[in-house]
This record gives sequence, C-alpha cells and structure tokens, in this order.
Amino acid sequence: MASGSFRNGGPKLTSKLDRQPSYAAYSTPKPSSKSRPSAAPASRRGGSVAPAAAHSASKAGGDAGVPGRVRVAVRLRPRNAEEMIADADFADCVELQPELKRLKLRKNNWDSETYEFDEVLTEFASQKRVYEVVAKPVVEMLHQFLPHALKLSTLRNNPFLSVLEGYNGTVMAYGQTGTGKTFTLGRLGEEDTAARGIMVRAMEDILGDTSPETDSVSVSYLQLYMESIQDLLVPANDNIAIVEDPKTGDVSLPGVTTVELRDQKSFMELLRLGEAHRFAANTKLNTESSRSHAILIVHVKRSVKGRHDADQSFHGENGTSSTMVTSFRPPIVRKSKLVVVDLAGSERIDKSGSEGHTLEEAKSINLSLSALGKCINALAENSPHVPVRDSKLTRLLRDSFGGSARTSLVVTIGPSPRHRGETSSTIMFGQRAMKVENMVKLKEEFDYKSLCRRLDIELDKLIAENERQRKDFEVEIERIRTEADSRIAEAERSYTNALEHERLKCQQDYMDSIKKLEEKWMSDVEKARVEHQDACLEKACNKEAPTSSSDEIAEVRQLLQSEKLMRQSSEDEVSNLKSEVSHWKNLEAAGNAEIMKLRKMLDSEANQKQKLEEEIAILKSQLLQLSLQADETRRSLDRGGSGKVLTGFDSLVSQARHSQLRDSANGPKASIAKLFEQVGLQKILSLLESDDPDVRVHAVKVVANLAAEEANQEKIVEAGGLTSLLMLLRSSEDETIRRVAAGAIANLAMNETNQELIMAQGGITLLSITAADAEDPQTLRMVAGAIANLCGNDKLQMRLSGEGGIKALLGMVRCGHPDVLAQVARGIANFAKCESRASTQGNKVGVSLLIEDGALPWIVKNANHEASPIRRHIELALCHLAQHEVNAKDMIMEGALWELVRISRDCSREDIRMLAHRTLVSSPTFQAELRRLRIEF
Repeated sequence: MASGSFRNGGPKLTSKLDRQPSYAAYSTPKPSSKSRPSAAPASRRGGSVAPAAAHSASKAGGDAGVPGRVRVAVRLRPRNAEEMIADADFADCVELQPELKRLKLRKNNWDSETYEFDEVLTEFASQKRVYEVVAKPVVEMLHQFLPHALKLSTLRNNPFLSVLEGYNGTVMAYGQTGTGKTFTLGRLGEEDTAARGIMVRAMEDILGDTSPETDSVSVSYLQLYMESIQDLLVPANDNIAIVEDPKTGDVSLPGVTTVELRDQKSFMELLRLGEAHRFAANTKLNTESSRSHAILIVHVKRSVKGRHDADQSFHGENGTSSTMVTSFRPPIVRKSKLVVVDLAGSERIDKSGSEGHTLEEAKSINLSLSALGKCINALAENSPHVPVRDSKLTRLLRDSFGGSARTSLVVTIGPSPRHRGETSSTIMFGQRAMKVENMVKLKEEFDYKSLCRRLDIELDKLIAENERQRKDFEVEIERIRTEADSRIAEAERSYTNALEHERLKCQQDYMDSIKKLEEKWMSDVEKARVEHQDACLEKACNKEAPTSSSDEIAEVRQLLQSEKLMRQSSEDEVSNLKSEVSHWKNLEAAGNAEIMKLRKMLDSEANQKQKLEEEIAILKSQLLQLSLQADETRRSLDRGGSGKVLTGFDSLVSQARHSQLRDSANGPKASIAKLFEQVGLQKILSLLESDDPDVRVHAVKVVANLAAEEANQEKIVEAGGLTSLLMLLRSSEDETIRRVAAGAIANLAMNETNQELIMAQGGITLLSITAADAEDPQTLRMVAGAIANLCGNDKLQMRLSGEGGIKALLGMVRCGHPDVLAQVARGIANFAKCESRASTQGNKVGVSLLIEDGALPWIVKNANHEASPIRRHIELALCHLAQHEVNAKDMIMEGALWELVRISRDCSREDIRMLAHRTLVSSPTFQAELRRLRIEF
C-alpha cells in the first residue's frame, strides 16, 4: 500500500474534515501599509451573460446556450496555532476588502498589488455564507444572483440556469495544501451543523426541491490518485477508464458506481464511506494532507410537462384519425449533473518535506494541477489549442472549463507571509479562471419510456372498456333477441288463434246462411209446386180463372228473384271473409319483416364488433412500432452514457427484435413473436417451459434482467418465477440456461424473504448439485454467488450447513478461477459473520459449523491470497471465527494463529487489523499460545 494511508481507516471513522481548523472568530489582522493599484488590473466583475444568447436557451434539446463566465471567490483561512507563534511579529500577507470585492497582496511593507474577484470571503465568513455565495447560484440560481441584463432578457423563458433546472454545474476548490479546501467543500458537520460544507448543503437543497415520485437523484464519488481513477464507494473498483463520445465530446465513466438517493441520511453515509477510503498523508504543512483529487458527481433527472402545441395522435392504415385513441403530449425529462471537485493542495517539496512515496504523490498532484493551469491559460487567452488530454483531471473537467457547465471556483489562501509565493500563485490562478467563459446549455429529452407506459395503460383501459362494452352489448343483444322471439311467438299465436276463430265463425255463418236459404228455397219451391198443382187442378176443373194463374207465376218468379238476391248477398259476405283472411295474412307478413329487420340489426352489431377488434389490433401494432422507435431514439441520445443496467422493458424490446430477425431467416415462430406483442410477466414465465430451446434461453435471460431490479423481485416470486427457475435448474441440461437461471436466483437471494423461500423449495440442494456437475467458471460463479447471498441470513445457518451448502462452496474451489474463489470467500465471510453474531447473542453454542464442515484448512491456506477481494473476505472470516473461545484450539492446530498475527500487523485495512488485534488480546487461549511460542504481541 502507498505511504499515503486510507483516510478515516479503522473501526472509528473520524474524518479528516473534523480535524481541520475551525473557522471561528479570530483576531483582526494587523493593518497593512498603503497599497498601490496593480499595473495590469484583473477582469472586472459583472459581465457574464449575453442577453440575446440567453433568450434562446430554453429550447428543448437545442444547441443554443447561454454564455457564462466562471465565477471565482477567494476565501482566507484564519491563522492556525503554528502561525500564531511563528508569525506573531509579522502582518498577514493579504488585506481583504470584502465590501469592494477585492484584496491586496503585500509585496513588502510599503507596496502591494490589488486583485478583484466576484466575492471576497474573510476568515470570519460562515459556512452558510460561503455556500450561498459560491455554490447556491450553481445549484438553485435564485433571481437575486442574476445580473440585471440577464433578468430583462432571459427570465421570460429561462428564469433558472441551474442544476435543478437542467443545466450542468461545477463547484471546485483550489489552493495550497492546508488552506481549508476540504473544510469548505466536504465538512460533514455532524457535531456542529453550522459547519456543514458545500457538498452537504447542496444535497439538502437538491433533495428538498425534487420529488421522489417524478424525479431521481443519484451520486458517484471517486478520487484521482496518481493518475488512476478509483471508486470511493467500492474501493475494489479502481483504474476506471474515461470514455469520450466521438461526436459530442462528452466524458463519461461507465465503470463508476452510481447510487440513487432518497434522503439526506443515506447521502451522509455515502460521504462517510468515501472519506474513509481517500488517501491522505502527514506533511509539514498539513497533518492530514489529501493525496488525491476527490470528485463528487450528482446526477439529477427531473420530469417536466411537454411544451409542444401540436398534439400527437395515432392514425390507422387508411390515414384517418382513430376516435378511440386520446392525443398525448410527449413528456420531457431534464438531465443535469453537479460536479463538486476537492482538488489536492499544491505544495512545494522543500516546504512540505515529502519524501519516498509521498514525494511521488506530490509530483503527480503538481503535474495534474499544472495541466489544469495550462488549460485555463489557453482558454483565457482564446488559444486555438487547449491541452485537455495532458491529464485525466483536465479530461474529467472538460465540461467545467470552456464547456456547457456553470462553474463556480473558490480559491483558498492562507495569511502567513512565509507562503506568499503560494498565495500569489493561487490568486493568479483565480484571476485567469475568471477570464474563461462557458456556454451553458439546457439538456432536455423526450421521455419515450414514460410515454410508452402511458400508452400501455391507455391501451389496457381501452381494451377493458371495449371488453365491458362488448359484454354489455352482447347482454343487450341477447335481451333484445329473447324479447323479440317472445313477442314474435306471442304475435304468431295471437294471429293464428284469431285467424282460426274468424275462419270457423265465417264458415259457420256461411253454412248457416246456406242452410237457411236452402230450407227457405225448398219450402218456397214446395209451396209453389203445391200451389201450381192446385192451380192446374182448379184450371182443369173449372177452366175459368186464367188470370189468377198468371199472377201466381209472376209471384213465383218474384220469389226466385229474391232468392237470387239473397244468394248474391251470401257470396258478398264470403268475399268479405276472404278479404279479412287476406288482411290477417298481410299482418303475418309484416311480423316476418320485423323479424328480418331485427336480424339485420344483429348482423350490423356483429360487423361493428369486428371493426372494434381490428382497431385494437392496429393500436397494438402502433404501440410496438412506437416502442421500437423509442428504443432507437434513446440509444442515439444516450450513446456514450454511463448507465450499465438493462431494464426489463429494454430487454423485451431487444429480444423481440432478435426474434423478428430470426423469423425472417428461419420462418415464423409463434412463441417468439408473442414475447413482445403480449408483454406480461406471466406470459414470459410461461415461455420458460417452451419446447424451443432458443425461446427458453431468451425467456430466462429476460427473467434474470428483471430480477436484477429490486422492484421486480416481489412480482417475479408472486408469479411463480422462483419455482420456474428452480425447475429449470433441476431439469435443464443446457449450460447457458443453468448459468443464467443461477444468476437470476442469486439476484432474488439478495432479499431475506426470498432466501427463506429458496431454502423451503430445496434451492440449496439444487445449487449444490449444479455446483458438483458444472465445469464452466461463469456457471460456478453464479452458483457461488447465490449460496454466498444465502450465507448472509442468520436464520438459515443450520439448514444451510445440513443441506450441504458449505461443502458445495468448498467443492467449487477446484475451478481455481479468481471470480469463483472471490464468491466462495464472500460466502464463507458472510457465514462466519452471522455465526459470530448468533454466538454473541447466545443463540449458538459449540464449535463453528465452518470448522465442522472442513472449511478451516482452506481458509488458512488462502488467508494471504494475492487477490485483494479474496484476501479481504478470508481475513474477515478468520477474525470472526477467532472471536469465540470454543474455536481457538482448532484454529491453533490448523495454523490460523500465525495468520491472525500477520493480519494484526500487516493488513492494509485498518478496521480488519484492529479487529484481529482485539481478538488476539481478548482470547486467553491465544495469549497462552503466544507466550508459549515466545511471540511478542
């Protein structure tokens, strides 16, 4: 390890910031002699933003920007205890005039140089005042900090040019070592809240102005040490590469850890963790001198309402707008970042007394600061070439000086006349930085993912509404059909009964009339015949009455005529009855026509239902097209970004595209095509049981990607995803499926509830079998990771050992791959830690299960492994095992005592080193053995 040790190492995290001199009240500096104006006056304050350019800065996604000069403030550190004694007879080398925003640098007792800055902060300035002057304009950009010309022109469309409104910002501290840069920026203020630094106060304002429901805030914390970029949140992640976009020139760090924040407490914990891993060393100028440049990057993503006037609507294939789809305005997302840079102090070797590795660190610091000074000189002089590639520091700060960020610089100086040269150099650095102008730009993007989610929800609503209307329509049609059938049947019965009744009545009347007429006619004929016979007899007898016979004949003819009339009347009555029968038949035809009309209505409703189903199919295809376009647009906009996590939706889109390309070459596969058209967790899980091996591979990859996000894990388990993954692990012979399934189980095993479910369903047995059968290092790494996560559960210790989990871990060391060994070591460390906690609480007695399962020889053998992650986990496991007296004898027999002594002396981690030391001191058995072996401890 370098001579500069980890800052705040050891179990007690005491930050260097807490050991900085307090900015409390100090005695007023001695009055200086009369000063003269500088021969070359510095840049005047106030000219920073062009109104015409500022007016166009609010266009979303546009290239127009607002010019903004780098703001520079100077802060004077009060005299420390050493300077109070050494410089007691000398006046301060600087004289501050904060009301005039300038300072005088004394050349001697009668001559001085005057410099103007944007702000001049005395040694009595509070941390709150420093934040409001230096960083708050970058974070919030309140109206009172805007120049008057900018207020008149830009506030109409763009009132805030700040991180919270979509603009990048940088706050940086520069100065000689020991002048209070880290105090100004990174002071945590745990004991005194008034001493909080710029990092803490800026994050309070950002979290206070954002909403967790619509916005996201994430941070990365890194250090540049000896031209190597290291992650302060994950120290094992070092030598991170810088990636530049060849088109835009934007710089990103894909390998750095990004943590999303929800509250200030988690941010404070991250700061403590990062400060504990910073490199620091003791020099003559500073007892805890930073040996690296610390960079805090805060990413802010905010959602705003769309500002386009034209509504976007979807159209069908015939070009007509669909009445079933609501117009949407695309949501807009503003992305910005705040970069807070705590530069390592510049120092002269003869004054700092650096030697050995500390000297090499000082050289690296001075080289990077020199490269930064060259870039600022080139930008201040408008040079055509800016040497940004001379150092990784200048590459990281490419956007801060001459880029699109709003930059605020605080230069810190000391009062001691012994360091006048360093103070002058710091002041000139600030003067040159004031000449640098940036082009502040707003970064807005259309949130296609949010739009797709909204369209998905709207489509689900439309489908549900259509289903509801269809069901209501079918119920109504059924009711109308039933009612119509009932009415038709009733009408038919009524018509039939009435017709039959009338027919019978008419027939009966007709027969009665015919019968009466026949009877009357017969009686008349008989009467006429009798009368005729009587007349003939009388005529024959008397031959005297011819006139009376003629009268009788006339009477008979009259009777016949009346009979004819009656017959005609009967026939007319029959004709009327026939016409009535015809009328009833017409009514029956009208009923039949009404029935046909109802049937046509049913056919029309069926056609309308078919059209609705076709329209829903069109909506689904449009949603698929929009999702594909959104994916392409997101990739083109975010190319070169720092994200590493593939979300479940993106995975589904990519798999759907892969399926379409393969279908065009090999023929359609319905199971693959449904993977994106019918997006749903249950359907994806059903594809795990497909007969097509390619489908199973893609499906298990989708589930693994979804399981990587904590928000999806509960849904996957509830839908039976865990059971399906365990079945794949049990039945599949495909190495790829087993590897990806084991990785998905490892992701799910990070949740305590899921761990118990995995154990209840025989997961540890399946993982042990897979570990015994597999030979692929990546498969073994996934299996070892899953078992290692299970080892961190206090409740599963006995079951885990009883079902062969520890022996499975030890069996995987046969592979020899470093990644596999690291996961095995992590699992053993988790198991030892949980077992130690259980023994301390009185929940476990007896020898460790790790020792019973034969893990101790391997632990001792690899305790000094060359790979630092493996060595660190095994050292922790040894310390936890040694904390309990019952394990001491076995550890001494296996040679673990020698490793504990080595760890207590040579371990690079101070917390592990102190833990080993306390363990050896507190154990009577170890103490007795050390005395027997005559080892001084």
